[in-house]
Amino acid sequence: MYRQFVKPLLDRVLALALLILLTPVLAIVAISVQMLLGSPVIFRQKRPGLGGSVFTLFKFKTMHERTDEHGRLLPDGARLTTFGKLLRSTSLDELPELVNVLKGEMSLVGPRPLLCEYLQRYSGDQNRRHEVKPGITGWAQVNGRNSLQWEERFRLDVWYVDHCSAWLDVKILCMTVWKTLLRQDISETGEATAREFMGSPPR
Repeated sequence: MYRQFVKPLLDRVLALALLILLTPVLAIVAISVQMLLGSPVIFRQKRPGLGGSVFTLFKFKTMHERTDEHGRLLPDGARLTTFGKLLRSTSLDELPELVNVLKGEMSLVGPRPLLCEYLQRYSGDQNRRHEVKPGITGWAQVNGRNSLQWEERFRLDVWYVDHCSAWLDVKILCMTVWKTLLRQDISETGEATAREFMGSPPR
């Protein structure tokens, strides 16, 4: 009952309320991105959602688009600016995802939507993370986020799928606020962004 009916309704109501409440913040961030990183202000990327169906994720841009002498984009670490790091550490870059929640493509709480190319690399159990809508925050995010190894992150995602409840979602949202204030676990040690998932090693 909660997962199928109550959670989707609450997601849309809260997403709309947050978009209205945070309009000044969204405007300030958008203007800052435009001034410091240029157009487009919004980063769009295809991500798999519920059941692996693909949707377009919205985030504020945090990297410039400089290329090498061959026209290839520079590595993430070379393109991530100080301003971009600030947006990521405060999670302000995630705010446009509230539009994805309002459209019914995402939830406030659920496994983070990852890259489409990962779909072919998941084990059967890891792929169960797509049994619920992806979220802006999730159980893995409040228990280590990018400091976790991929296998542990997926284990936590599947645990959430099996234990999804109103109480757990409220707990995760409260923990998210606290983690954001502390700016913990933003990136993997020694990496500017999360390391690419290449598949779990065979056991």
